[in-house]
Amino acid sequence: MDHSQLTLAALQSDAPPRPDEAGLWPDKAALRQACADALTHLDVAPDAALDMFWVPGRVEVLGKHTDYAGGHSLLIASDQGFIMAARARADNMVRIRAAQRQETAVFAVTPELTPQMGTWSNYPMTVARRLARNFTAPPLRGADIAFAGDLPPAAGMSSSSALMIATYLVLATINELDQRPAHRAAVTTPLQLAEYLGTVENGQSYGPLPGDKGVGTFGGSEDHTAILTCKPGVISRYAFAPSRFEVDAPAPAGHVFAIGVSGVVAEKTGNARDLYNRASALAAAVTTTWNTATGRDDRHMAAILAACDGDPAPLRAVLDAANHGTFTAAQLRRRFDHFYVEHAEIIPAATDALLRGDVAGFGAAANASQQQGAVLLGNQVPETVALASLATDLGVAGASAFGAGFGGSVWALVPQDDADAFLAGWRARYAQAFPQRAGDFFVTKAGASARRL
Repeated sequence: MDHSQLTLAALQSDAPPRPDEAGLWPDKAALRQACADALTHLDVAPDAALDMFWVPGRVEVLGKHTDYAGGHSLLIASDQGFIMAARARADNMVRIRAAQRQETAVFAVTPELTPQMGTWSNYPMTVARRLARNFTAPPLRGADIAFAGDLPPAAGMSSSSALMIATYLVLATINELDQRPAHRAAVTTPLQLAEYLGTVENGQSYGPLPGDKGVGTFGGSEDHTAILTCKPGVISRYAFAPSRFEVDAPAPAGHVFAIGVSGVVAEKTGNARDLYNRASALAAAVTTTWNTATGRDDRHMAAILAACDGDPAPLRAVLDAANHGTFTAAQLRRRFDHFYVEHAEIIPAATDALLRGDVAGFGAAANASQQQGAVLLGNQVPETVALASLATDLGVAGASAFGAGFGGSVWALVPQDDADAFLAGWRARYAQAFPQRAGDFFVTKAGASARRL
């Protein structure tokens, strides 16, 4: 069935309107019903034509704060995510309802739109404002939108990026943005789209598309790349700035990723944003210090390493002698040392282990990443350190915190047949260690990327 024939009534049906290889239609029935109820609340008629999308979260298997510095990341899309359904409008108004919160935001898609920082509506409003500024003629139409998800918020699984991507997909589809010359001049591939949406989030320009206010974080496009391009059953390695695919490795056979959500909020619009931005600012300061000392114009730490044929010694010598106005030489050196070990040692070792089916080797690399993240990057909190340690105490091959850090979640690689027992034990031990934290525990496989339903 063509997507234009999907209606509110079809959304509520148990029969999928098109082939559903991933089983999303039955698996996400509660989310579909929540969206249907929300659209009904917005007075959408049962026979109204809808556009509907599934947008997953992501698990950063490895690659702590590497993407914006040009480094590698190992990524999967999660089984958890958002369903977003929308009816096109003739005017430029958006009414978007968070079905599970039972909250509605209303705004016009205009260049003058002022997003509401500190609220969930900041994310769709930021997308609408940027699109209105980048694609001015003809003026953009709005939509009546509902979304529902099973992705934990502020857990390091990119719920905010997923919400922004879903909003983009709705507005881009309704307005046929891919047919506009300005869009076609800058965005022609999924990787380019991920890069562009990364700049929508961080506020930077993308080629001829001028930047604007983002959501307040200065990150890269790793999250967007995973959400838009990852494939079922594989762990994908990408490098960034610019984005480029490197290799797909099979996810360990017979295993799943158990996720432990610490309950420590990692909201991109809260205190974690400031800590995240400090890590990003340190990476930029490393690059500036190098360029000032050498007269070069390297873009980021990965480019510096490439210019030195992979040898970290020249940059370390510059950093050890640095007199930076904001950061100490020791802080700059520690930031680079973390990037080097994660990008140049741990991720290549993990990739090789995955390609040869070596679960123990992959787990050892993950455990090393967790340790170095705590010691050198400093983006861990006691809860995520404990979650990883408790997981390995329970016998898993490897466990690592992921995402921006400063809260969020930890993954553990678990045999699928043992997953339920492992989750019960992990949950119990974490509750005993941190009774004040409302942790959440579930499993995901390497899932499929965002797509229209």
